[in-house]
Amino acid sequence: MEENKKIKAEDILSANDYLKDSSSIPYEQSQLAENIKSIISESGNDILPPPQKEKIWSNILSQLSVGEHTAEKRVVTGFRRWAAVAAAILLISAAGLYLLERHPVPVSHQVVRHSIKSFKNDVLPGGNKAVLTLANGSKIILDNAQNGLLTSQGETKINKTAPGQIAYDQNIASFAPVQINSISTPRGGQYEIVLPDGTKAWLNAASSLRFPTAFKGAERVVDMTGEVYFEVAKNKHMPFKVNVKGSVVEVLGTHFDIKAYDDEQEVKTTLLEGSVKVNKNSAPVTLVPGQQALLNNVSGAIYVQQANIDAVMGWQKGIFIFKGENIKSIMRELSRWYNVDIVYKGDFSDQNFSGRVSRFKNISEVLNLLELTEDVHFKVEERKVTVMP
Repeated sequence: MEENKKIKAEDILSANDYLKDSSSIPYEQSQLAENIKSIISESGNDILPPPQKEKIWSNILSQLSVGEHTAEKRVVTGFRRWAAVAAAILLISAAGLYLLERHPVPVSHQVVRHSIKSFKNDVLPGGNKAVLTLANGSKIILDNAQNGLLTSQGETKINKTAPGQIAYDQNIASFAPVQINSISTPRGGQYEIVLPDGTKAWLNAASSLRFPTAFKGAERVVDMTGEVYFEVAKNKHMPFKVNVKGSVVEVLGTHFDIKAYDDEQEVKTTLLEGSVKVNKNSAPVTLVPGQQALLNNVSGAIYVQQANIDAVMGWQKGIFIFKGENIKSIMRELSRWYNVDIVYKGDFSDQNFSGRVSRFKNISEVLNLLELTEDVHFKVEERKVTVMP
């Protein structure tokens, strides 16, 4: 019983956080206020402390007050967004997942249970899969390799230290020649590597990292594709540089994520801690924590904006987090993680969604939540997903 109360309280707080982020609450104040009040009274009377409940209610009213003056054309979108918040509170306890936005009406536990269907051909989520390529071209499949020493490159030892993680142990005093290794993940794979200098790198699906077996000289240089999150070991005498799609990201010691897939229009560098410099065609841009640099793949122009860190880093924490994201962008993420091909039947250019769901659920659970919006439907055939209106 206590666990159920804890879950419901967290659900209400999550919905409140969602409302604070929302900019499209419509002007139907009385109707929405009544819906929110009934949910809080039914789910939260004995769970949330009165001061906490008062803060949530104050936030709701302030959001609705702003929404009173929203343009008429935003009413439908705003109402759907509220409906999703209401549905989310009810849905989380039943399914353990967040309903994505744009659902036209709130749903009950009973409706949710009967709405979840199994696709004829379900697809399992990705996992710890990668290939390590050594300097001589030989490859080590890391998926099922045993923990312990894998091999050596010169006097640098390579160990599998845990499931989904390998580490390079560099002999600083070694005079052995530096060799180049690489690690790559397939679609449906992810992996972590500790580089010779102690820098940690997490590779998302369909990504690669090329690096030396020892860092020597004036700088530390690696090359990457796909998406990689770095926690760079500090060394003020040796800047750490990432070469990606003709640009260079330079740091001394910091935490940042780079997303640079070939099927994306931009290279996104997001800074969590420290400082990074993004350079393309001798036009460097320096980021501070919380900022994101968007480098256009065609023009080479760099635009800086505030980042949604939770959404950017969701993958590294095992969660899909979408914030007003286009369905095609979402499906690209699913394609890479579930190793499926996507086919579209219809125009989905204006379909945007927000929500979150575990990356370790079968694809059917993610698609079911999207289908609850009644704006999009799916058919799964082996490793092909067809998106339909």
